[in-house]
Amino acid sequence: MTANTWNDFNDADSQQSGFDLIPKGTFVPVRMTIKPGGYDDPEQGWGGGYATESFDTGSIYLSAEFVVTDGEHAKRKMWSNIGLLSKKGPTWGQMGRSFIRAVLNSARNIHPQDNTPQAAAARRIQGFHELDGIEFIVRVDIEKDAKGADRNVVKVAVEPDHADYAKLKGVAAKANTGGGNSGAPTQAAPAYQAPAAVPQRAPVTGKPSWAQ
Repeated sequence: MTANTWNDFNDADSQQSGFDLIPKGTFVPVRMTIKPGGYDDPEQGWGGGYATESFDTGSIYLSAEFVVTDGEHAKRKMWSNIGLLSKKGPTWGQMGRSFIRAVLNSARNIHPQDNTPQAAAARRIQGFHELDGIEFIVRVDIEKDAKGADRNVVKVAVEPDHADYAKLKGVAAKANTGGGNSGAPTQAAPAYQAPAAVPQRAPVTGKPSWAQ
């Protein structure tokens, strides 16, 4: 490295062109992380500073980042908000709850129609820290950003009742035999084990630095 590397940029490599969008409808494995927004509501069970409050609307959400973990799109990133509460009504929060339920089903190999005690336990979390770093399968979508440009987003988690789940997840998908209970898996798949209590990150208070 020469002394003038940060003075003369003529010999720097040309900037690479941006990535093409991942095609809409593509299935990819992802790891989801949550960017803390510093909002807590003990009455709702929201702790650890994971939730974010919108300055504009007052809505509460989880700011989620999804990193593709394998395949031709590995290391690509997508961002979406998971609704928790809106002053406009219950729809925003209901959509968020439905998405998180599907995330848990996808990550923990639980058939969406499985209502056994084991499945019910797998759909419970001790806190949002259990979603921070969780790995599952998603279907990639495309929507317009605030500037009108197309961007990849995540709206749907792929659950074990999907035909391609087993291949994508690398585990045996559970078959549903009807009546609200899952049948035996097509192959022996490890049963979901509830995690031991994990200490949450130190609470984040106030607005995040990036939002100030």
